[in-house]
Amino acid sequence: MKAVVTGGEGGIGRALRARLEREGYAVESLDLETGFDVTSWEAWQRVGPVDVACLNAGVLTGELEVESYRRAVAVNVDGVVLGVLRLREVMQEGAIVATASLAGLTGMPSDPVYSLTKHAVVGFVRSLAPRLAPVRLNAVCPGYTDTTMVDGERAEIAALGVPLLAPEDVAEGMWRAVAGEGSGECWFVQPGREPEPFRFPSLPGPR
Repeated sequence: MKAVVTGGEGGIGRALRARLEREGYAVESLDLETGFDVTSWEAWQRVGPVDVACLNAGVLTGELEVESYRRAVAVNVDGVVLGVLRLREVMQEGAIVATASLAGLTGMPSDPVYSLTKHAVVGFVRSLAPRLAPVRLNAVCPGYTDTTMVDGERAEIAALGVPLLAPEDVAEGMWRAVAGEGSGECWFVQPGREPEPFRFPSLPGPR
């Protein structure tokens, strides 16, 4: 069995790889450190058939500026959309899991562009999943996770009294999405809770 993990050299990425390897997968890390740019369609053309794909590469935005906005959209959104477009060409079955965030389920005033990108991932997964069958497409939506990605925000997170997730917690949420039977689900991962698909409220009907 074969799997790929984008952003595979980061803290969450390494945990995703380790979890998949425990389940018997041969895992390839697709990361800038391994020479792979998730924002490049040409790079995606080199990806072949796999049984599981974790589209995990992501960046925070920092300041609300044009260049940081474009980079965040390129990595966090294009990196998922381009990946799915390629994978639907080469996968006949199996599972794709995109790393979104709790910031894709609620607002994140400290980084509105990051929240924008993760809302985009959530909407993309929920909307496209029915069209990908029998390949299953889901998202995992973790809270703040103990990686170098949050190093610049640790004081603010501590002031909020929010405990950090371990990367392995996120990997467990990913695996439950892979091992389950659902598609179009967004699995929340929060400290002290079992990962579960988020139950989206229904829209009000017409009067």
